[in-house]
Amino acid sequence: MKMDTNPFLDGKVILIDKDLEWSSFQVVNKIRYLIRNHYKLKKIKVGHAGTLDPLASGLLVLCTGKMTKKIADYQGQKKEYTGTITLGATTPSYDLETEVDHHFPIDHITEDLLENVAQKFVGEIEQYPPVFSALKKDGKRLYEYARAGEEVTIKARKIEISSFSLTRICLPEVDFTVRCSKGTYIRSLAHDFGKALGSGAHLSRLRRTAIGNLRVENAQSVADFEEFLKA
Repeated sequence: MKMDTNPFLDGKVILIDKDLEWSSFQVVNKIRYLIRNHYKLKKIKVGHAGTLDPLASGLLVLCTGKMTKKIADYQGQKKEYTGTITLGATTPSYDLETEVDHHFPIDHITEDLLENVAQKFVGEIEQYPPVFSALKKDGKRLYEYARAGEEVTIKARKIEISSFSLTRICLPEVDFTVRCSKGTYIRSLAHDFGKALGSGAHLSRLRRTAIGNLRVENAQSVADFEEFLKA
């Protein structure tokens, strides 16, 4: 039986497991289009509660209709991520968006050193956002300055890392799980982790697994959502 439009117009929270290469903006546009097209609506509000980079997968929380007023509440909740940090090399974007620019030795890195350094990042710390980010400065996105080769001064921000656990060590790769506050850049965490080890590092894989109590295990892909509407 075809659903009434009220659930989406009155407001629903949709949990999407975002695929790689999709931007958060593209996911929002696609879900909005699917709902509008299916229910023949002229317009409906759809927004997301926290951006995921195109090179990251995982939980994207979407709010529709009147629930868009709750977006800030979800944005303020703690996030959980899993991923892989590759040691011994840095990139300008701190991830795989750009090519490796410098190589560093990793012969001195042991499991004990990795574990000890990881714990130094737990708690309230200051973090510099990556220059390849969507943050604005003087009306322009930081990545616009970076892609134009322009120098830009970025201020550090206070963030909180609740936990930073290393789940697999197979150098040069290190897998991790991290739980952190709003505003944390995992790319910056990877970059800073490499520096603290006396080497270099970049983020080579990232997946968001939770926002507050909402988990990716309960999310669906964009394709699954489309099939749900058709059904």
